[in-house]
Amino acid sequence: MKKISTKLQINTNNIGVFFAFLDYFEVELKNNTSTITSVIILGFSDIGRFRSIFFTLLLLVYCVTICGNFTIITLVSTSKNLHTPMYYFLTHLSISDIMLITDIVPNALYCLLVEVGVMCFRCCVAQYHFLAVALCLECLLLAIMSFDRYLAICSPLHYTSIMKMSFCQNMAFFSWILSFLIIWVETVTIHMLDFCGPNIIHHYFCDFSPIIQLSCSDTSIVELEITLFCIPVIILPFIFITSTYICIISSILRIQSHTRRQKAFSTCSSHLTVVSIFYGTLSCTYLLPTKGQTLKLSKVLSLLYTVGTPLLNPIIYSLRNKDIKQAFTKLIHKSSFRI
Repeated sequence: MKKISTKLQINTNNIGVFFAFLDYFEVELKNNTSTITSVIILGFSDIGRFRSIFFTLLLLVYCVTICGNFTIITLVSTSKNLHTPMYYFLTHLSISDIMLITDIVPNALYCLLVEVGVMCFRCCVAQYHFLAVALCLECLLLAIMSFDRYLAICSPLHYTSIMKMSFCQNMAFFSWILSFLIIWVETVTIHMLDFCGPNIIHHYFCDFSPIIQLSCSDTSIVELEITLFCIPVIILPFIFITSTYICIISSILRIQSHTRRQKAFSTCSSHLTVVSIFYGTLSCTYLLPTKGQTLKLSKVLSLLYTVGTPLLNPIIYSLRNKDIKQAFTKLIHKSSFRI
């Protein structure tokens, strides 16, 4: 049995940190007899003459997304009015969105340039690894943010005693560690499979299903593993978010004053919108029947959560949040005054 070489050639368009992450753990794959060293990413090879238009649009969306999320991080870190638990978790959500879209879009742009992209197999698995980490992290962060809104509306007297900064830091740290550990275990299991070909992926990124389809060994264990891992990082957070918002909405409806009711709802409307978009796009991608889906429809649905969600999150929090607007206005005034 041969150990997989760590000297695989990496395309310069792939993110090097993915490959370095796997090397850091020095995974010994003694039982792996994989013969696949690279995979062919078909990407958007079927869009023909619209390739240049789609490339420009995707590049523009990527730049706007990066700028929007970095703006959120900058505003929260520089404005004292935003030094609250809700905005602290919002910065981590922005970091997760940056990681998600950066993991997917640069290689998708590369595939659009060359029509058909080539990626080393370990880079392909690493791309899926960081995609899954970002998705798991977003689920956990949205659950924590819903708990923050629940305390603020349903139990305001206990809010300051529970949502201390130390508690927020521990919850954010726990979310990052849990996401990385769970997906790392899954990544190691995938590497232990035998991949004999074919090495063609009919997608614009390496997702779980396309990777598993390349395996020529029994994949029942890794499929069962990912099903079990979905319970603590996706299903339970969704149930928790749904439960908290049932309590929040019922509490808001009991408020007699229309002004207070509207103010209470505005404090959680942005988060509720983000949750609806995120879980809605995930449901459309992974829960709808795949037998009747064409490859084009599958790619469009995947674009909703890999590109659409990171783009919409900072926009929603900026347009529907007075604190963010005020902090942004002050930042612009300070910048123009210095100039």
